Amino acid sequence: MDTVSTADDLRRVIRDWRRRDNRVAFVPTMGNLHAGHLQLVRHARTIADRVVVSIFVNPTQFGPNEDYASYPRTPEHDAQALMEADTDLLFLPAVEEIYPPDLSPAPYVAVPEIDSILCGEFRPGHFSGVATVVAKLFSLVQPDVAVFGEKDYQQLIVIRRMTRALCLPVAIEGMATVREDSGLAMSSRNRYLGEAERAIAPTLYRVLCELRDRVEDGASDYPALETAAAAQLEQAGFRPEYVSIRSADDLAAPRSGEARLRALAAAWLGPARLIDNIEISVG
Repeated sequence: MDTVSTADDLRRVIRDWRRRDNRVAFVPTMGNLHAGHLQLVRHARTIADRVVVSIFVNPTQFGPNEDYASYPRTPEHDAQALMEADTDLLFLPAVEEIYPPDLSPAPYVAVPEIDSILCGEFRPGHFSGVATVVAKLFSLVQPDVAVFGEKDYQQLIVIRRMTRALCLPVAIEGMATVREDSGLAMSSRNRYLGEAERAIAPTLYRVLCELRDRVEDGASDYPALETAAAAQLEQAGFRPEYVSIRSADDLAAPRSGEARLRALAAAWLGPARLIDNIEISVG
């Protein structure tokens, strides 16, 4: 595995691959890699000739009181894991490489409406930061396909919409959430959980599973179901931000007769903000 940190070096490698007519898959990450990230890399390996992984903790997707400074950074561990996963190229840029200081304030990408609901309501500007950095990375890497996890489901929908709206020639593939044995979705922020909180954390997934089962069994008063699920989380020790049933395609409110839905939730548990979601099939 090779590692590059500048756009020029990255482009040089990509140009060489393109001359050989190689298909390129891309997995963008913020590092602190776990089994969920590595599953994305292994899947990318099966659909392309070359695999690029980026590690970049993107400052523009963090709010002023969020954990940008303390977000876990483990580059040596990550590089070893990526090498073992048969990654071809690691792109490890500095902030100045992605956001040149002489271009401040810089242009940004917005994805109207969808970037201000659910997590976007509680993290204003977050998805604009995500869309902007992913657009930049797509421009640099120029992949044929990019692979994202479904754990960050709203992010996946934002990126799909952004890619289509900007006419970017990148196929977007989503991969199922990787979970711990307890059902807790794997996340870099799980390390913020203490021992007692870790015992409680899988309740988030269990509540979503119960919500899914009730809808699939015919319950249709979605607001009442959402309220009850949030109350369950609160009773378990969470501070819920939202529990919501949405269209799986665009995260709009469910339409009459819609068969593919998604239940999504975000809740604080101690110092950790946990998110999760689950597919619901109706009819």
